Amino acid sequence: MAHPTQLGFQDAASPVMEELLHFHDHALMIVFLISTLVLYIIIAMVSTKLTNKYILDSQEIEIVWTILPAVILVLIALPSLRILYLMDEINDPHLTIKAMGHQWYWSYEYTDYEDLGFDSYMVPTQDLTPGQFRLLETDHRMVVPMESPIRILVSAEDVLHSWAVPSLGVKMDAVPGRLNQTAFIASRPGLFYGQCSEICGANHSFMPIVVEAVPLEHFENWSSLMLEDA
Repeated sequence: MAHPTQLGFQDAASPVMEELLHFHDHALMIVFLISTLVLYIIIAMVSTKLTNKYILDSQEIEIVWTILPAVILVLIALPSLRILYLMDEINDPHLTIKAMGHQWYWSYEYTDYEDLGFDSYMVPTQDLTPGQFRLLETDHRMVVPMESPIRILVSAEDVLHSWAVPSLGVKMDAVPGRLNQTAFIASRPGLFYGQCSEICGANHSFMPIVVEAVPLEHFENWSSLMLEDA
C-alpha cells in the first residue's frame, strides 16, 4: 500500500514484482555511474586550462566510447529480457479469472466455476468504515489463493481500460473486442490495491481494484459461500 511522500515502489507481493524491483535498482545504479562519470569529465574539462593536442584524433578513445555503451546496453538488456519472459510465462494456472472493464466498474468471472461472478464497484466515501481507504475500497474484492499461479483474462465492454495492481507487478490493457491475458502469484496474504490505469471517461478515477490473497482453505470456503448465494 502506498503512503504519503513515498518515492519508491510499493512492497513486492509477487515474484515478478520482486524481480522488477531488483532490475530497477540495477538499472538505476548503472545510470548513477554513467552520470557521475560524465559530470566528472565535464568538471575536469571546464576547470583545467591545459589542452591535449592528441585528443582531437585519438583512435583509443573512439574505440572505448563505441564499445563501452554497447557493453552497458547488454548489461541492461539481459536481465530485462529475463523479466519479460517471466511476465509472459503462463504455465498450468491453478485458477483463471476474467476481468471485464466497464464505465466505471469492474466485473469478475471465475471461469473454473459455474455461476461464480460479480460486479465490483467503488465504496462511496460516506459508506466507508474506519480503516478503509477512500477511492480504493470496493464492495466485492477479487479473492485469490496465495502461492498459486493465477491467470487473468482482461477485456472491456465499452472503452479502453487497464487492470493494474502495482504490488503484484501486474498491468494489462483492457481493449473492447480483444482478450488479453496476464498472470501472477501472490506470495503472501493481504489486500492489494490498484486502479484503472487508462483514462476512460469522467469517472476514470473511481474504478478501484482490490485483490485479496488468502490461504487455499479460506479461498475454498469463500467460493463455496459465493456459489451457495448465486
